[in-house]
Amino acid sequence: MVPVSSLILMAVNALLGIAVPVCLSAYLVRRHHARLSTILIGAGTFILFALVLESILHQLVLKGPSGAAILDNTLRYALYGGLAAGVFEETGRFLSMKFLMKKEPSEPLPGVAYGIGHGGMEMLVIFGITMVNNLVISALINSGQTDVLFSKVPEEAAAQLHAQFDQLQSIGAWTLLAGLWERFSALVLHLGLSLMVWVAVRKGGRWLWWFPAAIAIHAAVDAGAVLLQKSAGMVPLELIVMSEAIAVAAAGYLVAKKL
Repeated sequence: MVPVSSLILMAVNALLGIAVPVCLSAYLVRRHHARLSTILIGAGTFILFALVLESILHQLVLKGPSGAAILDNTLRYALYGGLAAGVFEETGRFLSMKFLMKKEPSEPLPGVAYGIGHGGMEMLVIFGITMVNNLVISALINSGQTDVLFSKVPEEAAAQLHAQFDQLQSIGAWTLLAGLWERFSALVLHLGLSLMVWVAVRKGGRWLWWFPAAIAIHAAVDAGAVLLQKSAGMVPLELIVMSEAIAVAAAGYLVAKKL
């Protein structure tokens, strides 16, 4: 059985995971007159570069000849995953801002709007929709209807489904709260990185170095989180990531003031 407290937190997480990006987008459009198209560009860029293109790379690399060597070594896996995320997402950010946001004024608002779209879509897909899925599966577990799921999945996926059942039944409140905390940190991080890349695109010249800096920062934060996951503990890790995200957002804000 999945505890009632876990079900309640899953429902809250699902609601916030979907509502926060939508409400922030509506606030920027109505209050600050940001372009909805800019927010959608950020959302679409995340889907294309992170969920599609980066996933293709993972399929080729991790299931290829070098896959076992990477997966069996925490340091290699952290460096590979962090660098892949940094390169794909920041390159997508740069290209979208360069070619799809030409009509935007040279001010920080478009960078913020893009960041809400990019980070908001990540929050919605990776967190909000995942929580909805977990909530549905948990309801089936508690009602004794898991046979319905097993009858609809291929035989090779049954073991993975069993593992998911075990995880949901043992998941604690702190884990669910940490997941929500992590998503807010990631959203703040994306805002900072978006402002850095926006300045690199709009000012160019000696400011162009903020683009590779954004790749390096993104890679370092992701790789560091993987390396500290087991040794630091849940709460210290989330505090570290949150501090990094706030620092990046502050740096992005200070840089964007140059616009």
